[in-house]
Amino acid sequence: MILAAGLGLRMRPLTDTLPKPLILVAGKTMLQRAFDHLHTVSISKIVVNTHYLAPLIEQAVQPGTLISYEDVLLETGGGIKKALPLLGNTPFFTLNGDSVWTGSESLKEMEKFWDANKMDSLLLLIPREKAHGYEGKGDFFMSEEGRLTRCGTASEAPYVYGGIQLTTSRLFDDSPEGAFSLNVLWDRALNKGRLFGCVHKGDWFHISTPQDLARYEPMVEKRYR
Repeated sequence: MILAAGLGLRMRPLTDTLPKPLILVAGKTMLQRAFDHLHTVSISKIVVNTHYLAPLIEQAVQPGTLISYEDVLLETGGGIKKALPLLGNTPFFTLNGDSVWTGSESLKEMEKFWDANKMDSLLLLIPREKAHGYEGKGDFFMSEEGRLTRCGTASEAPYVYGGIQLTTSRLFDDSPEGAFSLNVLWDRALNKGRLFGCVHKGDWFHISTPQDLARYEPMVEKRYR
């Protein structure tokens, strides 16, 4: 599932008339880059959620893509939960539709590492030094076996969530109704010791504003050649 329903407020004025996933970065939209990544693994169907300027997203998706339209924004958790009837009960990836990253092989590594017996969700983590444009203190610590803990009160953590996860509908059992963040479900999985991470080996770009776009587009172009 590609998450593409957001408003992209920080990217204004570019997003006044264009959804953020349709902004060009080094000659290709962020949405197309998400499709490209998914085509490197065995995917039977792709779902895209829409809300803001939904017709433009729907016109841009690839043939056969399923659309989950949200009358009101449901945030990350609520948006995926609404799409579960389209996604089914087998494990599925979720990708932020406005992320730019290199190294599709990470999806294959996630497939290899996935273990439904002990995982509710597997997150792709970016080492902070490879998270270009990220200015936070980090999101997670990770044990040798890949089990995650939050940064919490620590001054910093080594890994940033990259907007890509592998999960199943089980993560959403007894989840809230309406709009809610995935963090609600991750915290529940974390408390059970069932939230895991896989380290991304490529680069990742936090392109949130027009200034970020101007700064990092040349780097993206160079790395995607």
